[in-house]
Amino acid sequence: MSVFTVLNPATEEPVTTVTQVSAEQADEAIAAAAAAQAAWRDVAPGDRARLLRAFAAEVDAHVDELADLEVAGSGHPIGQARWEAGHVRDVLLYYSAAPERLTGQQIPVPGGLNVTFREPVGVVGLIVPWNFPMPILSWGMAPALAAGCAVVAKPAEATPLTAMRIGELALAAGLPEGVLGVLPGKGSVVGQRLVDHPAVRKIVFTGSTEVGQQIMAGCARQIKRLTLELGGKSANIVFADADLERAAATAPYAVFDNAGQDCCARSRILVQSCVLDKFMELLEPAVKGVVVGDPASAQTEMGPLISAAHRAHVASYVPSGAPVAFRGHAPSGPGFWYPPTVLAPVRSDDPAYLEEVFGPVVTVTPFTDEADAVAIANDTPYGLSGSIWTRDVGRAIRVARAVDSGNLSVNSHSSVRYWTPFGGFKQSGLGRELGPDAPDAFTETKNVFISTEE
Repeated sequence: MSVFTVLNPATEEPVTTVTQVSAEQADEAIAAAAAAQAAWRDVAPGDRARLLRAFAAEVDAHVDELADLEVAGSGHPIGQARWEAGHVRDVLLYYSAAPERLTGQQIPVPGGLNVTFREPVGVVGLIVPWNFPMPILSWGMAPALAAGCAVVAKPAEATPLTAMRIGELALAAGLPEGVLGVLPGKGSVVGQRLVDHPAVRKIVFTGSTEVGQQIMAGCARQIKRLTLELGGKSANIVFADADLERAAATAPYAVFDNAGQDCCARSRILVQSCVLDKFMELLEPAVKGVVVGDPASAQTEMGPLISAAHRAHVASYVPSGAPVAFRGHAPSGPGFWYPPTVLAPVRSDDPAYLEEVFGPVVTVTPFTDEADAVAIANDTPYGLSGSIWTRDVGRAIRVARAVDSGNLSVNSHSSVRYWTPFGGFKQSGLGRELGPDAPDAFTETKNVFISTEE
C-alpha cells in the first residue's frame, strides 16, 4: 500500500497521509461509475437538478472547513480559499439549472419528423491540477453531473484533501453511490487508467501542455472525447492612453495571484515605450505592497509555492545576474516562499520571457505601436488569456480580435467566469469549459427520424 504525505507549504510540516489508489482500485471505481451511469442518466431532470442543489447546499455548509483544508494542504491564503469553496457551491448551483434545459431540436423533413436528443456521453474522467484544486474540480464535475454523466475525479497527488471531502459531501447530499468518485493517487497510475479504460468515454484534463499531449495521444487510441486546458504565457498590454495608475496597481494581482501558479497569469507585461518609465515608477510600490505571508491570516494576499521542488524550478528562471528591476517581500525560514519578482529589461531569448514560469515572476517589455504590441503578444505557442489597457474602445476591440487568446479582458485582469466560455488557443487548450453550453460538451447528439407515411 502506497501513501503520500501532504505537507503544509507554509510550514513544511506534515498535514496528513493519504493512501494512494492502485490501478486495480481505480478499475473498481471506474466499474462502479459505469454501473451507476445507467441509473444516473435516467434520473428525471428535475430530480437531478434537486440533487445538485442539495450538493451545493452541503458544500455551502462546509465552506470554512474546505477553506481550512486548502490553507493547510495547498498554502492558499484564507480569503482566497473561502472564495474557492464558495465558488464550488456557485458552480453547482449554476449548473443545477441545466438538466431541465438539455433540449433537442425538431427538424422538418419529407415523409416524417426528425428530432434530436442530448444523451450523456458516459463516464467522465477528471484529472485535476494542484494549483486550484477546488475550482477546477467543480468546472468539470458540475456540468458533467448535470448532463447525466457519472464522474471519476483524480485530484493532484500533492493536493487531494478538498476533493476527497467534496466527494464525501456529494454522498451526504444524496447523490447515488458511484456517481462521483474521487481517487487520490499518482497520475502515472490513476490518471493513466482513466485515459486507458474503455468505460471512461471522456477525459477533462487541466495541467501542463507536455502531459496534455500524452493524454491526447492516449485518448486517440479509443477515439475518446477530450477537453484540455493547458499552459499559458499571457500578455498584459498597457497602452499610453490607459489609466496607468490603475493598470500598475492591478498588474501584480494579474500575475502574483496564487503565487503565480496560474495558467492564466499575465506573466508578460507589455508597455508602450513612451510611458514605460512612468509605468515602472507606479509598478514598483504596487509589487512591494503585495502582502506575502501566513496563509491563515486574513491580511495575506500571496502564500507560498506548492513545494521545494517547484520553488527551485521558479528560481531557475532568475539566476545570478538576472535583470531584476525590483522585488517584493517574502518570509524567511520554513515554507516554500518566493518573493514577487519583476524582470526588466529582458532579452527575447530569455527563458523567463519565453516559458511558463508558473511562479511569481513577471517580465516587462516595451512596444512601439498597436501592431508591435499584437506581434509581441502573439509571439508564443500559448494563447490562454491576457489583458488590454486603453481608453480607446476601438483599439480595445481591434487588439482583442487580433491577439490569439481564448480569454481576454479590457481594463481588468479578470476574464474567467463560470457563466462564460473558458478555453485556449494554440497549445493552451482544446475545447471549451464553463458557460451555459458546458453541459453540451458532456453529451452526444442522437438523431431520430420518425416516419409519418401510412
